[in-house]
Amino acid sequence: MATWKTLLLQDSASPLMEQLAYFHNHTLMILVIITVLVGQLMITLFFNKLSYRFLLEGQVIEIVWTILPAVTLIFIALPSLKLLYILDEVNNPLLTVKSIGHQWYWSYEYSDFKSIEFDSYMIPVNSMKPYNFRLLDVDNRLILPFQTQIRLLVTAADVIHSWTIPSLGVKIDATPGRLNQVSFALSRTGLFYGQCSEICGANHSFMPIVVESISPKYFYKWVSDTVEA
Repeated sequence: MATWKTLLLQDSASPLMEQLAYFHNHTLMILVIITVLVGQLMITLFFNKLSYRFLLEGQVIEIVWTILPAVTLIFIALPSLKLLYILDEVNNPLLTVKSIGHQWYWSYEYSDFKSIEFDSYMIPVNSMKPYNFRLLDVDNRLILPFQTQIRLLVTAADVIHSWTIPSLGVKIDATPGRLNQVSFALSRTGLFYGQCSEICGANHSFMPIVVESISPKYFYKWVSDTVEA
């Protein structure tokens, strides 16, 4: 979860988010090198009183400063495209969950089991417990097993919403009349918070998402208890 002192990305909780963080660091290093180089050249130009009176044409330097940015873009584009295709891949999911966005709450359906579906509302401030996070906790969390390939089907009942968990590297639009899907795997247990990232109306900022990652053993127990109930 993001806190007041979080300057960079949240700690990753899925292999996809780890790769996104690596790509972010890779691109940021290239940008830092370019920024330092260009800054040093500009400072030199400001304080250098010398001039070169024969600098009328410079085919060599023009070729160099055209080729170098092109090579730099290749170093950024290749890992970016690779990661883009990996994020879009759905590999033999073991569990399928359907998420439906409403104004202004989420509802979930476990398609692999009978009669497991529920709504997830934000906990009002006057109903919060001391351990709840304001505007982030919900009454019914999305329970998922870790180290399991999960497919999430996302749609909306009214307007466009966006199902987003930053620490999982997942952000997918929920569009009325359209079924989008995303695949991810949780790498550890814990609580992971997100919010609708689409401006969907007056209470847009009051439809949070909470994913509770537990072990497969306890997930099976939760499923059996929920079905029996």
